[in-house]
Amino acid sequence: MSDVLVRGGLVVGVDGAERVDVLVRDGVLADRGPSLDAPAGARVVEAGDCWIGPGFVDLHAHLREPGAEAAETIESGARAAAIGGYSLVVAMANTEPAIDSAALVEYVLSRGSRACVEVAVTGAITVGRRGESLAPMAEMAALGVRLFSDDGVGVQDPAVMRRAMLYAGALGVRLGEHCEDERLVAGGSMNEGVLSSRLGLVGRPAMAEELMVLRDIELARWTGAAIHFLHLSTARSLAMVASARREGLDVTSEVAPHHFTLDESACADFDPLFKVHPPLRRAEDVAALREALVRGEVDAVATDHAPHPPESKDLPFDEAPAGVLGLEHAASLTYEALGSEECDPRRFFDLLSRGPARVARVRPEDPRPRHGGHGGALRVGDDANLVVFDPGARWVVDRDELHGRSRNTPYHGRAMRGRVRATIARGVLVVDDGELT
Repeated sequence: MSDVLVRGGLVVGVDGAERVDVLVRDGVLADRGPSLDAPAGARVVEAGDCWIGPGFVDLHAHLREPGAEAAETIESGARAAAIGGYSLVVAMANTEPAIDSAALVEYVLSRGSRACVEVAVTGAITVGRRGESLAPMAEMAALGVRLFSDDGVGVQDPAVMRRAMLYAGALGVRLGEHCEDERLVAGGSMNEGVLSSRLGLVGRPAMAEELMVLRDIELARWTGAAIHFLHLSTARSLAMVASARREGLDVTSEVAPHHFTLDESACADFDPLFKVHPPLRRAEDVAALREALVRGEVDAVATDHAPHPPESKDLPFDEAPAGVLGLEHAASLTYEALGSEECDPRRFFDLLSRGPARVARVRPEDPRPRHGGHGGALRVGDDANLVVFDPGARWVVDRDELHGRSRNTPYHGRAMRGRVRATIARGVLVVDDGELT
């Protein structure tokens, strides 16, 4: 493991930022200060005009393995994550078969141990994600699983969800909920409203999300459980979560880049690349999500990275699967949403690193039987999971240059501001000058 010297960047800590050098040695941040000398044989990253912060943490990545390796594998998803600045990704449980047992958790962790960034695992809440009987959460928690979700669908039965919350509270883990009432969204493919009616598409109403958010807030109040709301997409959903947090409930939330950068009008040409669940909402909701990011009312930006092979997206809009790529775009889109040149670097790293690390419970101060410390304060002795972000970079998304197995990005041809220049994961320089090492 070679030493790495990151030189001349703005180091963004929890209390402020200072322009100092950072030395990584033996997997930890070994030294920081002005004008550090490069040890013999060290890799040097020139970070002038860049921000240095804790490596990003993605709470919500569909790595598709096991079962759909044509779309993505743990290895290929990790490569895309590294390019995007992530030092840790949390693999979602909606694989085939679902990650609903200790054996499958061990399989994903084993595959992830060989990837270029760390891979954590989300365990399913219910067996097969069918919403009927609880999965063996205690066995999975014993392997280090700290977040459980049936993502792709929400737990529809409130009695099952209440029982899951009681078990989760006893285990000290958090539940992640995909909030859509399946009876209200049945057959729907885009946001319900005037546009869906004009296009002749069945809609998925905002109320389907908001009712489940309200239900699970009340269940969390009843049980005392910790709950994380996945990919919220409406202003009312965010407002309910913010209110519950002010009351002292242990509720957290994430938003996905596509929900705060694209609105329902993107679906007007019936392009399945813009089909996601929950769907792209009204322009007013997009504006509300962006305002919530700036105000600090959201805990995390999570990619909801959902790769699909080309043939599955080459279907009519209402028949195509939902989901878009996100790992390689999220940092740039978050920088844009926070105001680009006006972006507060501390808020930027709170949303992409420190907030999600807190939800995933992989901070340096947290118990971590499986995973190193992420989202740290960048103090000497911290695990060396770092990202170098260049806010002055300009680039254009080209789907043919992406690093995962799939190409279903809705941002092909879009000009971006800000880009990851280097990623250090587990003390290893895995991306240098924007390229995998």
